[in-house]
Amino acid sequence: MILNITIEDRTYRIDVPQEVLDEGEPFFQKMDADMDRGWQMNREYVPEPNTEQRCQIAADRLLTALHNENRNSLLLMAGYIIKRLPEVQGVDIDTTGNMSETRFQLHET
Repeated sequence: MILNITIEDRTYRIDVPQEVLDEGEPFFQKMDADMDRGWQMNREYVPEPNTEQRCQIAADRLLTALHNENRNSLLLMAGYIIKRLPEVQGVDIDTTGNMSETRFQLHET
């Protein structure tokens, strides 16, 4: 599955293999369990992140993986977003330090 990632003026086309989506579910569930305890999103602590916020957190981690050239983490974070927002086609990741400004492009139904 393809996920388009936009960072500032660059767009990256991330091809997430089906096996990452299938075999990554235990990892995705662990991420959810970690976020169930709440998450610091910039200056605000969010005690119960909703699906969009969880995907914003994953997108922030995806940005870090991209900068660190960590392909495994990149694919897992992209896979998490695809699994939790199945209608997603792209992510516009905020780079100003405010992950709550990260936006998702969804398929129109």
